[in-house]
Amino acid sequence: MPFDGLFTYSMVQEFKEKIEGGRILKIHQPYPNEIVLTIRGKGSNHKLLLSAHPTYARAQLTREQYENPLEPPLFCMILRKHLEGHFIDEIYQKDCDRIIVFQVKGKDELGDTTYKELIIEIMGRHSNIILVDQGKGVIIDCIKHISHAVNRYRAILPGQKYIWPPKQDKINPFQISEAALSQNLDFEREDIPQQMVEKIAGISPIFAREIYERCDAPKEENIPKTFVSMVADIKNRNILPTLIRGQDKDHFYMIPLQTVKGEAYHYPTLGELLDHYYFGKAERDRVKQMGGDLERWIRNEIEKLQKKITILKETIEEGEKSGKYQLFGELITANMYRLEKGMEKVSVVNYYDENQQEIEIPLDPRKTPSENAQWYFNKYQKGKKAVVAAGEQLEKTKEELFYFEGLLQQIENASPKDLEEIKEELQEGGYIKAKKDGKRKKKSSSPQDHIEKYLSTDGTTILVGKNNKQNDYLTTKLANREDIWLHTKDIPGSHVVIRHPSPTRETLLEAALLAAYFSKAKNSSSVPVDYTKIKYVKKPSGAKPGFVIYDHQQTLFVTPLVQEVTRLKNHAKESKDKEK
Repeated sequence: MPFDGLFTYSMVQEFKEKIEGGRILKIHQPYPNEIVLTIRGKGSNHKLLLSAHPTYARAQLTREQYENPLEPPLFCMILRKHLEGHFIDEIYQKDCDRIIVFQVKGKDELGDTTYKELIIEIMGRHSNIILVDQGKGVIIDCIKHISHAVNRYRAILPGQKYIWPPKQDKINPFQISEAALSQNLDFEREDIPQQMVEKIAGISPIFAREIYERCDAPKEENIPKTFVSMVADIKNRNILPTLIRGQDKDHFYMIPLQTVKGEAYHYPTLGELLDHYYFGKAERDRVKQMGGDLERWIRNEIEKLQKKITILKETIEEGEKSGKYQLFGELITANMYRLEKGMEKVSVVNYYDENQQEIEIPLDPRKTPSENAQWYFNKYQKGKKAVVAAGEQLEKTKEELFYFEGLLQQIENASPKDLEEIKEELQEGGYIKAKKDGKRKKKSSSPQDHIEKYLSTDGTTILVGKNNKQNDYLTTKLANREDIWLHTKDIPGSHVVIRHPSPTRETLLEAALLAAYFSKAKNSSSVPVDYTKIKYVKKPSGAKPGFVIYDHQQTLFVTPLVQEVTRLKNHAKESKDKEK
C-alpha cells in the first residue's frame, strides 16, 4: 500500500511540526475503528485521526467533520480518562515500520506525573490502536482485542505486556549506502523491485517500481544512486504530496510518481492529500455496512418494479392488438345470413381492406353466430380497458421506479447520519415497518442540521440536500424565492440551491458540478443540469418526497470532479474556521 514506512516517516515529521508538544483537548470515537483527537498545538487546533479500519487504516491530520455517537464507546472513555488535558511529549516512528508512537505526559488524580503511549499499528486488517502505560509497559486498553488464540506471537489485551510486532530483518533505508545497496541486489535477476521490497524496510512495491522505472541502463549503477537520492529527499522533507487519478484506480504518495499514469494533483500537506484521497471512501464503506440491508431491500424493490414494467408493456402491446376482435365482430354481424351454429370458422371479405381480401375468422361451434359476434365485441372491450388500466399502472410504476432509483443514489452518497432519515421516509411512506422496541425513541434531528454547505470560488453559499427529506426542506422551506435551484435533467439526484438571485457564471458551473456529482450520473461526463429560480419550482399535491416540477429552466453541461467537490467543501470549512 502507498502508506508504507517512508510515507509513515513523512507523516511523523508533519505531526512533529504541527502537534508535538500540543495538549489533547478532546477525544471522540465516531466509528468502531477510528479515534479523533482535538489537539491544541503551535497556536492552532488540529484534529488527529487514527484509523484501524481494515481497509482504510491510517494516521493523519484531518479537516473532515465526523458525527459522534450519543454515548461514547468504552475505549473512548478510557482514552479520555488517561489522555484528555495531557501533553504530547514526543512522536516517533518505530524502526521505519508503519507504527507511530505518541508519548503523552500528564498528571493523574493525585497530581503525580504519568507517562502513557498511544500506539497505532497500521497493518491492514491487523491494524490496531493501543494505549500503553509507559512505565510498566502494560496495555491499558486497545481498540481491537486480540487473544493468543488469534495471534500466537502476542496477545493484545488489557493487562497484557505490550510486545512490539515481530521485527523484520531488513535494512534501514535512511542508513544504506549506494555500495551496500548494490551488494544486496542481484542485478542479473529481473525482479529487482521485489528484491528491494524484501530486503529494505519501509519500502512499498509502488516506490520500488518507481525507482526501477526511472533508471535507465546500466541499472546496477543508476538504481543505487536514484534510491539514495530519493530517500535523502524524503528525509530532508523535500516532498510534494501528490494524488494521481487514474482510469481504474487512484494513487497517492508524498512525492510525484512519474511512472504512474493519470492526472496529478498536488497538496500542501499529507493530511490534505489523504482527506482528498479518502474523501467518501471510508464513509461509503461504513454506510454499506450500516445500510446493507436497506440497500438490498431497495435493489430488490427496483428489480420487482422493472419486472412489473415489462409485464405491463406486454399487456399494453397485447391489448393494442385487440382491435382485430372488433373487426371480427363486425364482419360476423355483416355476414350473419351465411353463418349457422356448429361452424368452426368462416372466410369472409374484409370490407375495411382496400384490396377486399378475404379473412378467416375462428368460431366457437357451441355458440350461435350472434353469440360469436358478441364474444368478439366483449373481448375487444376488455382489451381496450386493459390498455387504459395498464397504461395508468405503467406510469405509476415508472414513477415508483424513479423514486427508488433516487433512494439508491442517495444511499450511495449518504453519510451514516443520512441513513436514518431515509429509513424514516420509507416508514412514513408505508414501505417498511418501524421496529418496535422498549427503548425510548431519541428526538430526531431536523433535515436542516444535515444539509451540506459549500462555498463557491467567489464566496457564494451553495446548499446540497443528500436525501428526499433534506431536498424537500431545502427547496420548499429554507430557500428564498429568488435563489437559484439546480437538479440533473431527468436523472435522480440532489436538490442544489445557490443562495443568490443572480450568481456569476463560475458559481453556476460550480453548483451544477455539485448537482451532477450528487446524482446517479456522478461517474459520467457532460451531465445535463437544469437551473431555475426557486419561485418556478413547485411540489405537486400528494407527490412523493423529493419530487418537484419546474419551468423557466436553462440547462448546463458539466463533468463532476471529486477534487472540485472537496475544494468547494474545504472553502466552506476555511470560511467557518475564520468566523470562529
